[in-house]
Amino acid sequence: MAADGHAAARITKEQARHDAYSLPLDKLNPAQPELFQADAMWPYFERLRKEDPVHYCAEHEFGPYWSITKFADIMAVDTNHQVFSSDFMKGGITIAGGQQNMDPLPMFIAMDPPKHDVQRKAVQPAVAPHALAEMAPLIRERAAGILDNLPIGEEFDWVDLVSKELTAMTLATLFDAPQADRRKITYWSDVVTAAPMPGAIVETLEQKMAIFQEYHAYFTGLWNQKINAEPHFDLISMLAHHPATRDMEPREFFGNVVLLTVGGNDTTRNTISGSIYALNKNPDQYQKLRDNPGLIPSMVSETIRWQTPLAHMRRTALEDCEVGGKTIRKGDKVVMWYVSGNRDETVIDRPDEYIIDRERPRHHISFGFGIHRCVGNRLAELQLTIIWEEILKRFPKVELAGEPKRVYSTFVKGYETLPVVIPKRN
Repeated sequence: MAADGHAAARITKEQARHDAYSLPLDKLNPAQPELFQADAMWPYFERLRKEDPVHYCAEHEFGPYWSITKFADIMAVDTNHQVFSSDFMKGGITIAGGQQNMDPLPMFIAMDPPKHDVQRKAVQPAVAPHALAEMAPLIRERAAGILDNLPIGEEFDWVDLVSKELTAMTLATLFDAPQADRRKITYWSDVVTAAPMPGAIVETLEQKMAIFQEYHAYFTGLWNQKINAEPHFDLISMLAHHPATRDMEPREFFGNVVLLTVGGNDTTRNTISGSIYALNKNPDQYQKLRDNPGLIPSMVSETIRWQTPLAHMRRTALEDCEVGGKTIRKGDKVVMWYVSGNRDETVIDRPDEYIIDRERPRHHISFGFGIHRCVGNRLAELQLTIIWEEILKRFPKVELAGEPKRVYSTFVKGYETLPVVIPKRN
């Protein structure tokens, strides 16, 4: 999922700010994974929002693209699926156009209506309010078990022992897969979004394809079990028995598994890690939370905004159209930078600050808008709320022990590692 750290060393925040404001506007290209791994992309978006909020980048390794960087413009694109397509055959939902160097996979987030709608409805009951209410005690029990087994007074990686572990357990439950296989599922999720390169989680495209075969075979086995059994309340059974999805092609089934795996993994995992990082970087807010645990739901929403776990979504224009006074041509690639929209000072007050008791903490764009709004957003919020309720019961503080290692990606905005220490009580 990320390079071995060398990419981040190539650029500093100071250099990025200099480049962002010294380059000619038409040469500005925020879609550089090195910038995201160094957490140095902010000046690029700052300048684009001020000077050219609908911006055309003519040269990029994956072809020319438009950057949409302001909240209202992003919402206008995201809610207009009649003009801006997610279809995987037209390029899908990432700037790279499907999986890098691979044939794009069909999945409902990368489809337009009506097919998108019926496939989404097939899995929606798994994350409906009554389902989440039933799942909450199990999530709480697991969160408590994870936290009770953490080392005290010793440095450890929060991503590995907490963020990955809780989301892996929940994903395995949603798929009705054995808990013993939970880390396979999150590993496969990481492989999906990884760019093959030396030192990364996958180093070559051939290695990535071999892992995909294993991933595909595993879930085909689950499908075969479910299709020949009574319907059950899990994602695979729902796909296997729903009239709109039970006859789908194997490649389409696998595409939806990939979508549900990545969607269920990255948002929650990286926001759990992001909450630890943000609270430590804003100790006044951490104190506010400790003094008033009733702020947890508000803090969760603020972290989802501040972190923005998926940095962008891409669309393809189906016809000539206008956004923000610019003419976008039929076939053009349009990238909605959620990470920038969440820092739009014309919509959000003091957007670069982390304020856990904002008046409207849910006023963010991290889950998208319109028909493709994140189907599991409430499950993500539930897991985050529960883990923080359990953290505050146990630990006066979880302290950073160093800076995180960030993901090398312009799509997943997250953390590979986050070193922390839970201080011993006096």
